[in-house]
Amino acid sequence: MAEGDSIFSKIIRREIPSEFVHEDDQCVAIKDINPQAPVHILVIPKKPIPQLSKADDSDEQLLGHLLIVARKVAAEQNLAKGFRIVINDGKDGGQEVFHIHIHVLGGRQMSWPPG
Repeated sequence: MAEGDSIFSKIIRREIPSEFVHEDDQCVAIKDINPQAPVHILVIPKKPIPQLSKADDSDEQLLGHLLIVARKVAAEQNLAKGFRIVINDGKDGGQEVFHIHIHVLGGRQMSWPPG
């Protein structure tokens, strides 16, 4: 698959419909179509970074922005009691779509350890 041609790139380009809860010049946030919690939002950068371990140091500002958006989305989704942030990296880390994204999960008690 060519860079920028992941399912998330197609969602960002509006080629695949999705329920957006946030969009700015750097990222989007969408409702997960297979939620693992009552609230499950994906925060996805518009820049197609395949995975966290392959991000460049120059991506520092963007990666920080994604976490700030995750915090804002959690607040908008009324997750005041708490939420979990997950970034899967690589096949063994459970990554299925190789376009970095942050899972914001909440609305129920999270257990530990995950996975």
